[in-house]
Amino acid sequence: MSTLNLGLIGNSRTSALVDQNGAIVWWCYPDFDSDPICCKLLNPDGEHGVINVGFEGATTKLQEYERNSAILSTRLADAAGNEIEIIDFAPRFHLHGRTFSPAMLVRIIRRTAGRPRVSLRVRPTINYGGSPAERRSGAHHISYVGSSQAMRVTTDASISAITEERPFFLENSITLIMGPDETVNGSPPEVGRSFHEQTLAYWHRWVRNLAIPFEWQDVVIRSAITLKLNAFDDTGAIIAAVTTSIPEAPNSSRNWDYRYCWLRDAYFVVNALNRLGVTATMEHYLDYILNIIADTRDTPLQPVYGIRREAVLDEWVAPALPGYRNMGPVRVGNLAYYQIQNDVFGAAVMASTHAFFDSRLERPAGKHMFNDLERLGEEAVRNYNVPDAGIWELRGSKRVHTFSSIMCWAACDRLATIATQLSLPERAAYWGGHAERIHAEICEQAWNAEMNSFVSVFGGDRLDASLLLMNEFQFVAADDPRFIGTVRAIEKHLQRGDFLLRYDEEDDFGLPETAFLVCTLWWIMALAQIGEKERARDLFEKVLAKRNHLGLLSEDLMHDTGELWGNFPQTYSMVGLIQCAARLSISWDNAY
Repeated sequence: MSTLNLGLIGNSRTSALVDQNGAIVWWCYPDFDSDPICCKLLNPDGEHGVINVGFEGATTKLQEYERNSAILSTRLADAAGNEIEIIDFAPRFHLHGRTFSPAMLVRIIRRTAGRPRVSLRVRPTINYGGSPAERRSGAHHISYVGSSQAMRVTTDASISAITEERPFFLENSITLIMGPDETVNGSPPEVGRSFHEQTLAYWHRWVRNLAIPFEWQDVVIRSAITLKLNAFDDTGAIIAAVTTSIPEAPNSSRNWDYRYCWLRDAYFVVNALNRLGVTATMEHYLDYILNIIADTRDTPLQPVYGIRREAVLDEWVAPALPGYRNMGPVRVGNLAYYQIQNDVFGAAVMASTHAFFDSRLERPAGKHMFNDLERLGEEAVRNYNVPDAGIWELRGSKRVHTFSSIMCWAACDRLATIATQLSLPERAAYWGGHAERIHAEICEQAWNAEMNSFVSVFGGDRLDASLLLMNEFQFVAADDPRFIGTVRAIEKHLQRGDFLLRYDEEDDFGLPETAFLVCTLWWIMALAQIGEKERARDLFEKVLAKRNHLGLLSEDLMHDTGELWGNFPQTYSMVGLIQCAARLSISWDNAY
């Protein structure tokens, strides 16, 4: 398993990764942040933590998503012409007036040619790969227990063929329904067929309602589906990725747990959902953010929270998992939750601003929510020039980061805009005055005349890619010579081939080795903003060429080899694809 050639399946409740051979190598069950009962992705030499099909001598013929859906098809064939198709999905459809999306995967294995002889391997683990799950067999099912929720496989295949992994000829098809340890109503083939048809119909309806650009439609549709799969239905949280501890670079120990929700992603996620017209998901995500703001009336606002709004995400190392390609450690939890990151005030206010202006929302925000946001604004005023860990979450140092200061300015600026919308002229003047003062100080402290560029920290001489967002956040105009100079300086210092580093100075783990994909997408947006649209389009195509065979991106890219690294699939990267496509595409009016 040398590259991230994996497919994501899910239903906004549970999700899993399937490799090119049809093996389920990562499945946190029942929820996004649960113990992975399939963990072979992080234990490549282990005998357990996988659900796969044994098919001796077979190679992958084709792997693709069924059109405009989250249903994955893997075709395997051997040299004798025997062939099977594995269909994997998580059920999601409307039933009895609500969305049916259980913590369940369905696997349908079909004979498509010849007389294939296969075996079934169902080897879940518990305690982060610490031991195999205990197996209990029934007449037509097997239950695997030991984790927080038992998992049952209900099937029309021979139970002994699964428990003994004995090969058999696949005559037509078999179905495995894997989920809660309870009776399935109906025969597995009929339930699987019905769930497949209804899930496919759900995704087709969902995609038909997307607002997409004329160009790069397949890119936007796949990115939108991925974003939807990473949204947790129960609370509205959107996770950064479904994995933990895939390194940012080989043997770098930059291994982090991304199964949580970062507030700094909120502006871009809300922006993307709004562009797509995915109003229900956007409103649910805004509810999550607004509830966190309400939760923290008496406590500091954190950079990251759990999917159920948990504040404490204590970090520990899973000793039984050697890591992706044996490059540990495998971390569970994320200590970023207790870091001081002053950009969070602006991130929360900027994302929440949308709730005051979108007439489509069932529950538009009003003065009570404005009062909560004002509390964050006061924090921004107090902290805009206070040292922090910054957007890149440096664990060993604190400085006054320009991006954090800009986000504090943005909090005040947007509060002035909201106050005007709510016909509160005194509050608009109050927040506008703070924004003006902070803006002036940033321009004085973060501008380096010798470099003709804004710099990453007050009084510094280094750059980081977050400065490319200054126009996106309306801090400077696109034609401001200072912004253009900053873009040029970032290209000079951070460009590696066709991609960008996030920064080029040593941190707690040494010098960064990989390009941060979302930074490259910010660069593309910045180029479009300053009038270099054709160059931006060319660079965008080069990013698209680095997606895996299913159209998915991770967090990082080895710029010299093009290999994907970092947690996967990365929501931020997929959101960046949506934004760039929307900005760069020709309009539908000019399409034909």
